[in-house]
Amino acid sequence: MSFLTAEWRDLVMLNYEVSPEILAAHLPAGTELDRWQGRTFVSVVGFRFLRTKVLGIAVPFHRDFEELNLRFYVRRKAEEGWRRGVVFVREVVPRRAVAWLARLFYNENYVAHPMEHEISPGRVAYRWRSAGRWYTLSLDPTGKSAVPPQGSEEAFITEHYWGYARQRDGGTVEYRVEHPRWPVRRAVTSTLECDVAGFYGPAFAPALGRAPSSAFLAEGSAVTVHRGVRL
Repeated sequence: MSFLTAEWRDLVMLNYEVSPEILAAHLPAGTELDRWQGRTFVSVVGFRFLRTKVLGIAVPFHRDFEELNLRFYVRRKAEEGWRRGVVFVREVVPRRAVAWLARLFYNENYVAHPMEHEISPGRVAYRWRSAGRWYTLSLDPTGKSAVPPQGSEEAFITEHYWGYARQRDGGTVEYRVEHPRWPVRRAVTSTLECDVAGFYGPAFAPALGRAPSSAFLAEGSAVTVHRGVRL
């Protein structure tokens, strides 16, 4: 049964190779790290939530907003095979009610901060304000949008259709996220301007302080987030 429906659009995705030891402390029970060509990644992702409904209800003033998150990639063996999903280290939205709802139902690591965005053919940027400072995630895309080939880094990053969240008692909640494959445009330039150590923790500062392994803009689509199930 669906919990949330929306559109996710204009996804800025900066992807960084990171040591698996850094992610071990955030790994939900029952999952293992998912790797691409033997490498583990985190991604900083900014995008727009549009036409949002929770349990089929559109809440006034909470339909359209920005989100920014830091995530990494995991998998879990189920009866039908591997389920490939994401784990969120931290998620930022500008609406306190949205953050509260996500913490309540999924125990996801949401916080509320002022946010804004800039969308144009040659630039997409997301900004958020924390501790009196504005931070920025941006890129300048190039070329035409195309669905990435199977086996590519872009396909690996965008094609994880499950979410996993650690619970306060040590358990894990699993939920399914439905959307079609997303066309992407590669970036000419990309920027992450952020106090990484202060906002995400010192362990992530070395990886996010380097140039990303890849940076691209995903078009996005309509999405359905299903109710969570405890493993």
